[in-house]
Amino acid sequence: MENPKFEDIKKSVQHIIDCIAVKNAQEALLTLADVSDELDELLDYSDEDDDLIEISKYQVLLNQLQQKIVSFNDSSSQIN
Repeated sequence: MENPKFEDIKKSVQHIIDCIAVKNAQEALLTLADVSDELDELLDYSDEDDDLIEISKYQVLLNQLQQKIVSFNDSSSQIN
């Protein structure tokens, strides 16, 4: 069963992916920062192993998405 604590985070991560798909790096980075803050807050108040594992998974995913956005920005700045 899905953990309701992470439903908004899941939707926000999908929004980041959608922004990357349409090459909206600025919106993707803003949303990524918001989600990262939410995860940090959850991490501060979570003590259940399942929650900590889920937070960790999202943090890894956000790092990968951030690298994708940065590489996208680097390649688009070289074109200009």
